[in-house]
Amino acid sequence: MSNLTLVIGNKTYSSWSLRPWLALKHTGLAFTETVIPLRQPDTAARIAAHSPSGRVPTLIHDGLTVWDSLAICEYVAELAPDAGLWPAGRAARAVARAVSAEMHSGFVSLRTTMSMDLKRDRKGQGMTEATAADIARIEALWADARTRFGKPAGGPFLFGAFTIADAMFAPVVTRLETYGVAVSPESRAYMDAVLALPAMREWIAAAKAEPWEFEP
Repeated sequence: MSNLTLVIGNKTYSSWSLRPWLALKHTGLAFTETVIPLRQPDTAARIAAHSPSGRVPTLIHDGLTVWDSLAICEYVAELAPDAGLWPAGRAARAVARAVSAEMHSGFVSLRTTMSMDLKRDRKGQGMTEATAADIARIEALWADARTRFGKPAGGPFLFGAFTIADAMFAPVVTRLETYGVAVSPESRAYMDAVLALPAMREWIAAAKAEPWEFEP
């Protein structure tokens, strides 16, 4: 496999970077990680040197540049078809793609009022009526996926084994944890499974060790 380079933002704050990073980690493919600190005087110029969209994350592979979190995850799934980044069953795979796409395009209030922050305890902050509605929808998505696919498959994740859908929702898990949001026991069990992933622990530890800090 030719060299893969994933260009990402600060691990403390860059939720979009976490998603494809987790997917890559799951495949076991070797990749180089390039971290560009956000909100620095040279941030825009440094990102522009890698990304045509001017945003992170960006994957560079054998002369090809792929930007956007979900597009990168799809590309990685094709590079490592045996990693099971999408469920094997057609129905489960279709729903996994649907929930991933909904996370990709939706939940604007949650993403706005409860920004990802892996350094600080923000319990009690950020809740609005619109954010509560977003969280209710997310819990409903999780419950449906777990009931129809995850539990029958015998694994702790949305579709049983870890998939791109879990990578897409991983930053939501950290947000609910950071902001101390009360969730159902079923949602809590799912969150615990995500947070227990070795790759998640590695990311969070690296985030806490970063020197950069600002209001997300």
